[in-house]
Amino acid sequence: MAGRQLPRWRDLEPFLKVRAVERSAPARRLSRCLSVDDVERLARRRVPGAVWDYVESGSDGEVAMARNRDAFERVELRPTAFSQVADPDVATTILGRPAAAPIILAPTGYTRLSHHTGERAVAAAAAESGLPYTLSTYATTSITETARAAPGGRNWFQVYLMKDRAVSLAHIEEARSQGYEALMLTIDTTVTGMKRKDKANGFAIPPELTPRTPAGLARHPGWVGNILTTEPLRFATFPEGSHHGRWGMSNTLREQAIRPSDIAWLKERWGGPVVVKGVLSIGDARQAVAGGADAIVLSNHGGRQLDRAPVPLELLPEVVAAVGDKAEVYVDSGVRSGGDVAAALGLGAQGVLIGRAYLYGLMVGGQAGVTTVLDLLVAELRRAMNLLGTPDVSSIGTEHVRLRTG
Repeated sequence: MAGRQLPRWRDLEPFLKVRAVERSAPARRLSRCLSVDDVERLARRRVPGAVWDYVESGSDGEVAMARNRDAFERVELRPTAFSQVADPDVATTILGRPAAAPIILAPTGYTRLSHHTGERAVAAAAAESGLPYTLSTYATTSITETARAAPGGRNWFQVYLMKDRAVSLAHIEEARSQGYEALMLTIDTTVTGMKRKDKANGFAIPPELTPRTPAGLARHPGWVGNILTTEPLRFATFPEGSHHGRWGMSNTLREQAIRPSDIAWLKERWGGPVVVKGVLSIGDARQAVAGGADAIVLSNHGGRQLDRAPVPLELLPEVVAAVGDKAEVYVDSGVRSGGDVAAALGLGAQGVLIGRAYLYGLMVGGQAGVTTVLDLLVAELRRAMNLLGTPDVSSIGTEHVRLRTG
């Protein structure tokens, strides 16, 4: 038996490396996050309860929202062990242009409620990561100011068609003048879904006070201070004071009878790519493409509109088979890991949209938090591709993905 000896420094050194200490509190918090789930847990502590409920909750009984995640959790990823690759390429093309990964940042309203830097921070993080970002009609930063925050970015603008088409045309013209690349027409919001938690919280812009409001704000003085000392919170894509910028009037001012002809109308006036979001049937997919859509997004709005609506991931293979040779097909609603991205690609999607996931990052650390989430997703996707044995995203196919039934 070998005798004992004192350890030598050269033997200990590999085990004694000290992790660099991040200077700022947000950076320290983000450095400990190993997944979007970790970021979510931190985010919940950073904002008042009403803001958290707005971002996190779904409509009515939240059945659709739960089913979205259940579908991704039923995914089985099937590796081809003798095809493993050391350095898979996660880059792709979206709408014919290069993207660093098959990820698009979805439009989200009220974004500055998550963090006072709002859409500027999200657009800048997307540009830095080489990914498209979609600004909402109900953004809290204007079309022009968002473009200035990400001058080199792939900025898209999400359109809610208004009954007064002059309002929508003004949005289109501003987006064109600021170099926006594509329009995204949302078709699943005839009315806004009923979110019970928002109703109980008196959630609106400006917020309506409820008995719980003061206590919620008192627990987040930093959030309150940032909101009160930066530009006023409003729907900034509309002129100040416009009745179109009043949340309570949105259901009556938005077009509530969208038809395929509206896609053609929009495309003719825009002159560039049009993406149609909110498709949930093969018939609607075919009609959207016939109307001129360059891409469609299978989406139930993250479970925030029609409760018990079809689950986009489950619908994906049928829609790809029906229209995938005529338009790009993306999917959203429940994506929160690189494994989820790989699953969507394997079932035929050209890309995925994320919303809640990047808002968690925004809550924790502004632009740096969004970048952290994007980095996590890309790293997870690359690792999944390593283990699946797929050298590039186009190699992920149906042989690599199965939706388990039990």
